[in-house]
Amino acid sequence: MTKAEQFDKAWRLAFKSGDFSLVNEIYHPDYSATDFVTGITVNLEDDKIIVSTMREQYAVGFSRTIFESEEFVCIHRFFGSKKAKIYSSAMTAITYKDRKIVKQDTVSESLDEDPSEGQDWNWEDYE
Repeated sequence: MTKAEQFDKAWRLAFKSGDFSLVNEIYHPDYSATDFVTGITVNLEDDKIIVSTMREQYAVGFSRTIFESEEFVCIHRFFGSKKAKIYSSAMTAITYKDRKIVKQDTVSESLDEDPSEGQDWNWEDYE
């Protein structure tokens, strides 16, 4: 399994069931991430709290790897809430240290339309 696939699998499990066991396996103890909008730096426990509050409302949709090496992964994902008709596109840059995620930067934007429309995937594939 590639690093991008590990990342995707771990967070899908967390979103679907609240199980962070795979997340815990792939993150370095020195992990941090900074929110570009607020400037707030979070650790892994903070990220878990954020996902725990979002997971009831949102699903992780289609995901694709943009770039992957031993030290860096870039992944593009869609998030959505069919019930609320709220969708977003997110690009995440992941940096590794000692084969574990040590830094993560995500930039996202709201979308006006459902990104699955006219594509070869749908939200039901990811529920």
